[in-house]
Amino acid sequence: MVDPQPTDAAPADAGRNDAAEASLAPYAIEQPAELLGCLRRLLAANAVLSLTAPGGTALSTQLCSVDEVHGRIGFDAAGLGAVLPELAERNEVTVVAYLDEVRLQFELHDLLIVHGARTSALQAGLPQRIYRFQRRNAFRVRAQGRIAPMAEFRHPAMPEMRIALRVLDISIGGCALLLPADVPALAPGVAIAGARLRLDAETRLDVTLQVHHVTSIQPGPPGTRLGCSLVGLAPSASRTLQCHIDQIQRRQRLVVSAARTEGAA
Repeated sequence: MVDPQPTDAAPADAGRNDAAEASLAPYAIEQPAELLGCLRRLLAANAVLSLTAPGGTALSTQLCSVDEVHGRIGFDAAGLGAVLPELAERNEVTVVAYLDEVRLQFELHDLLIVHGARTSALQAGLPQRIYRFQRRNAFRVRAQGRIAPMAEFRHPAMPEMRIALRVLDISIGGCALLLPADVPALAPGVAIAGARLRLDAETRLDVTLQVHHVTSIQPGPPGTRLGCSLVGLAPSASRTLQCHIDQIQRRQRLVVSAARTEGAA
């Protein structure tokens, strides 16, 4: 168990935005025709969209309109209740959706609630770019590096206990943690607010961890594996995480390539 000292990760994250944007450039769709094509496919497929904002505000919805003439898109707001006004006030809202084997991610701006006679809708301006990734599983990588990646937080059942759990692997939407046998158990469904992911010497992300799976590790160190989703990740932090994963994947490919070259020699 570790009792880390609180630190402010915002400056480090803010200073990495340009590098993160450059890293994600190959995945960006920016041509208007392609942008509209992606949005219309989401609309036609009735795809489930996950909308998240800093602070943990999140909801699931669907596209209900793509208006090329006025440069607006609409989201079905039925049943969203009190969450809708809070979401509309945010200036950083990220949308994530899946089409076949592709993950689409984009940010919203100019949010507005439109009330109709029977239904309401959340409107936003057409996104300036959409990032197109492979499915989440393809981005899950084993944590590597000289400094072991850690997830630090207060135990939900014992707030006075601060713990640090080793990150076994991570993707853009989730991670697996090693819970040692001497640490009080965590049950599926538990939300861990105020967690901090320390992925390397410079990369620190604040997030809420939602525990989904708890499984024993055999063989391996005594303990259990916690499968968690990342909730409330700010758009800038999401870009930083994507950059971190890309770097790990590049290193893994270099190691494999070097091993093959050595074996062929």
